[in-house]
Amino acid sequence: MPTSTTPPSAGPDAGAVYTATDRELDLRWWAAANYLTVTQIYLRSNPLLRRPLTVEDIKPRLLGHWGTSPGLSMIYTLLNRLIRTTGTDCLYVTGPGHGGPALVANAYLEGTYSEVYPRVAPDLDGLTALVRQFSTPGGIPSHVSVQTPGSIHEGGELGYALAHAAGAAFDHPELLVACVVGDGEAETGPLAASWKIPAFLNARRDGAVLPILHLNGYKISGPTVLGRSDDADVVGLLAAQGWDPVVVAGDDPAAVFTALHSALTAAHARIRAIQQEARGGAGGEEFRPVRWPAVILRTPKGWTGPGVVDGVQIEGTFRSHQVPLAQVRENPAHLRLLEEWLRSYHPETLFDADGRLVPELAALAPDGDKRMAATPYANGGRLLRDLPLPDLERYALAVDKPGAVEYENTRPLGELLRDVYAATIQESDGGGTFRLFSPDETASNRLAAVFDVTDRCLQAPVLPTDDHLSPEGRVMEVLSEHLCEGWLEGYLLSGRHGMFATYEAFAMVSASMLIQHTKWLQHAAELPWRASVASLNVLLTSTCWRNDHNGFSHQGPGLIDTAIPLAPSVVRIWLPPDANTTLSIADHCLRSRDHVNLIVVDKQPHLQYLSREEADAHCAAGASVWEWAGTETDDAGEGTGPDVVLAAAGDVPTLETLAAAALLRERAPGLRVRVVNVVDLMALLPAADHPHGFTDEKFGELFTDSTDVVFAFHGYPRAVHELLHGRTDPGRFHVRGFNEQGTTTTPFDMVVLNGMSRYHLVLEALRRSRRVPEGAAGLAEYCHAMLARHHDYIRAHFEDMPEVAGWTWS
Repeated sequence: MPTSTTPPSAGPDAGAVYTATDRELDLRWWAAANYLTVTQIYLRSNPLLRRPLTVEDIKPRLLGHWGTSPGLSMIYTLLNRLIRTTGTDCLYVTGPGHGGPALVANAYLEGTYSEVYPRVAPDLDGLTALVRQFSTPGGIPSHVSVQTPGSIHEGGELGYALAHAAGAAFDHPELLVACVVGDGEAETGPLAASWKIPAFLNARRDGAVLPILHLNGYKISGPTVLGRSDDADVVGLLAAQGWDPVVVAGDDPAAVFTALHSALTAAHARIRAIQQEARGGAGGEEFRPVRWPAVILRTPKGWTGPGVVDGVQIEGTFRSHQVPLAQVRENPAHLRLLEEWLRSYHPETLFDADGRLVPELAALAPDGDKRMAATPYANGGRLLRDLPLPDLERYALAVDKPGAVEYENTRPLGELLRDVYAATIQESDGGGTFRLFSPDETASNRLAAVFDVTDRCLQAPVLPTDDHLSPEGRVMEVLSEHLCEGWLEGYLLSGRHGMFATYEAFAMVSASMLIQHTKWLQHAAELPWRASVASLNVLLTSTCWRNDHNGFSHQGPGLIDTAIPLAPSVVRIWLPPDANTTLSIADHCLRSRDHVNLIVVDKQPHLQYLSREEADAHCAAGASVWEWAGTETDDAGEGTGPDVVLAAAGDVPTLETLAAAALLRERAPGLRVRVVNVVDLMALLPAADHPHGFTDEKFGELFTDSTDVVFAFHGYPRAVHELLHGRTDPGRFHVRGFNEQGTTTTPFDMVVLNGMSRYHLVLEALRRSRRVPEGAAGLAEYCHAMLARHHDYIRAHFEDMPEVAGWTWS
């Protein structure tokens, strides 16, 4: 392939000289990185070929990916030179996570790896440890995982590199995030959406993202769409999203290094010129569009690897994706080819007699924290500062008696987030340390108070008809759950705080991203050098029970089930029943570290139950007996235990449970009923299974050891049954929840359709009670009659019965 570049706009360091000596040194560093990449995939001993290669030197299982690694190492090499020349802080995000051995190799060559893992020392013994650990039991994974210094992006699940890069760039004005996008990854939906970064990146207060679209032409077993597209089409694709791309292509290393050095240098100069111009003004000036630099890089897949094996082309084809020579232990000819391949990098010229990188190559690495594997931006806890959270008293609702007044549960939270924004926005540059991310739903989710102090962010002209929209806005709304989740993850992992607020049903769009982030935090906790980061806080609102106006497509609590089996050390699931408990939980979550918090609470008006002090105590306990709602004690405060327990987790289940308790109190007054409210769902697990899990003693204090429990639950009933496994007689728990019954209907009809209405709960309580109370038959008949009346009433009047819609606790 010919080498070509489209000249980018000139800048102050665009003409930086790249001498033949510079290039020769960079090619040698690249050779060292490629050499260590191959040795990690293949070898378990003899890492510098100080003797002829034997079968005993080869790992019994060959794992890892070669194809993308040479390109990743070339970019790493030239970014090192850019950092040393300009002093910039650079974070390297690699979408092709399969290039794990390349990133480990470069982190080792620059010295960071040995500092983080002293047993992998910069000598022959350390090299042996380096190659032995890769993709072996007790070693390190094959991807650019949490164990890899310099990484905030695992890359195993494709599609999120640019989203993570943008999140890291937000509010880090001096940071350059170089993001490599593989052409296989470029076929994913999330990555396709991520090209819209220029519409959200503010040159005055944010850092920059430099995308490098690496087109080596192939996925694991076939060609890629962009790899087979011509340059003009790929340039047009990026240009339409706000980028100013330059093309670098070729298969001659010296020519490609020269061209890519020029492209990176010019891109950096252009980025700094854009930022300097934006930061020279006072802000709030007339919007001027920015076209950010980007690089389209075409190089062969498996570059510098075996060209032809057994008459079949390997280099430049999909066959180089993983292990180009897979039979080296069985086929002596392949073993000879592997040794020839390794020796083609001339390791004797790269490492000295002690196995150390030779001084002239070691000098190519940047210093200290400027090294990409050592940058604190990739270990965000080093940069993290506590949020200045205000006293909750100013937002708390006055609750004189439970269940008497209605209020929107998330509205006070919006007021809290408003003041968090106000306390963290830096007036000098408009940046900050907190952001809210939402798919066009901030106002819908009753969080609009944040617009008192900031706007929605969009780098585009503002029209008179727009509402709270400006280039300086710091509320990130984009109609993509993938981008919201990915931006927040990058924002958190590089040292800031935030929240993702979304409709409950559509959080499932990005569920696998939450899973991957949980896995990251799970393993990060095992690494002493990884500093703690702010928790990933996901507000699930517009919930299944109150999306009755939108219909079945908007009704789904599945993210709870997705999160429950994940790492107990990481996952927390909160179901606050009212506004004050929502505030208490949010305050806790915003202060927490290294967790994934799901806060599940509806935005519509709901009855309010607890004062602020009561809410704090209830949330700290995880679950409480609401004595004021039960009837298990007599007027003297004495009792012999409940005949049945009514339990609830979630705002709508709490309402229906209290209404059921009131019916039992009124129509079966002799029945002893206990009411338990659960706010911390994971507390239902045994203490040995989760840090928040109740001991058997505590669990028994709440639910007794033998009484049947009728449990109204926000989500799928199976989730509670899963959590109760291992408890004494879990079969005595009878869970009512969402059963995939929904449509556009009334609020109460949603609970009726799913068998969780107050009338269903009363009928279940009567069936499960220790004894049949006086009036039970009449009460059961009443419940059936009310369900029949409800059926007819909503079809005649299109709204719920007055005795249901206007019900309060009394």
